[in-house]
Amino acid sequence: MIVQHQPPLHLSYCLNIHPGESWAENLAAIREKAVAVKKHVSPDGWFGLGLRLSAQAAAELAGDPALRNEALDVFAEHQLYPFSVNAFPYGKFHAGLVKENVYAPDWRSAARRDYTMQVADILAGWLPEGVDGSISTVPCSFKEWITSPAEAMAMAGNLGVVAAYLAALHEDTGREIHLGLEPEPSCYLETTAETVAFFRDALWSRGAEVVRRIRGCDAAQAEGILRRHIGVCFDTCHVALQFEDPLAALRTYRSEGIRISKVQLSAALMTGGGKDCWEALRPYAEGVYLHQVKARTVTGIIRSWTDLPLALADEDGRYGVEEARVHFHVPLFFKGNGRLASTVSTLTPDFFRELRQGATRHVEIETYTFDVLPEEIRPADVVSSIAREFTWVGENL
Repeated sequence: MIVQHQPPLHLSYCLNIHPGESWAENLAAIREKAVAVKKHVSPDGWFGLGLRLSAQAAAELAGDPALRNEALDVFAEHQLYPFSVNAFPYGKFHAGLVKENVYAPDWRSAARRDYTMQVADILAGWLPEGVDGSISTVPCSFKEWITSPAEAMAMAGNLGVVAAYLAALHEDTGREIHLGLEPEPSCYLETTAETVAFFRDALWSRGAEVVRRIRGCDAAQAEGILRRHIGVCFDTCHVALQFEDPLAALRTYRSEGIRISKVQLSAALMTGGGKDCWEALRPYAEGVYLHQVKARTVTGIIRSWTDLPLALADEDGRYGVEEARVHFHVPLFFKGNGRLASTVSTLTPDFFRELRQGATRHVEIETYTFDVLPEEIRPADVVSSIAREFTWVGENL
């Protein structure tokens, strides 16, 4: 939905909350769930879609123009317009083991590069005139998979290929599409500082070399293409997990000239450091997703665990912790449950003011864990839960 026209700001929710890897399943979710959400929050206006397309769904759409045209008919019938795609999970994302598999293939891989360009082609055919498109993707790789600087340069090179492709797509179609790397705990791009360093030291050097070769342009033009088409998907849950201030992080990217391709509004679990607090987290140690943990000690040291079960088992490592934050997306309206709270309090009025003043054009609610929330806090219905999140965002944004 259009929040404001000047500067433009579009709001949606990420459809990765709805299970489905095929395009048929995706389209059914749009018809059954997204249309129902629209009736709650934007019954008389056009409603933006934050799609999730797996590699399977993208391949199906790319190979069949009739499917793409059918989608346009559905969008028109229900006053829907897609402006963003989550192309982070390449493969399965529900009802089975996901964990670190969600980062594969990573940006060292031609498969990740080609899939992303395929998604861009599909989105370009669906974007309304005058609306730019965003695609979110993995933060280069899972951190422990990258063992040499050469691998970082390889990832920057593949991103350069995509930037050149998106520039050509813009020329051919008039549709501007940008890709957002999504920093996340335990990944190659984890903190704001690490992300800025990658852009400075790898993307704007190795990536620019690739753009120059493909486009036949000079260094300044190549950097301009990269800055226009490659940026950051700013997930507020992930930023808070690092014990970073979201407003300060947002301003850092802007001061560096790094595009905020999309802001994902989300909240992480938060609790104290006592034994009872850690026990309260046990119901969230489920087996589908990776739930990274960051904890701050009374002396200000940040400790990390790749997954919640590892933190729960590490009683010695938790010594001296005063606050822990867990990568488990809880609804934005979640007010707490016993010892548990959320990081939604880090989203201040000044942060929302920054969004309204042009920090980004795309905002997306991203709470994908509905199916794995413990029964005691799981809302009864996914549509009403998403509608409540829109209400929360409306009150704050």
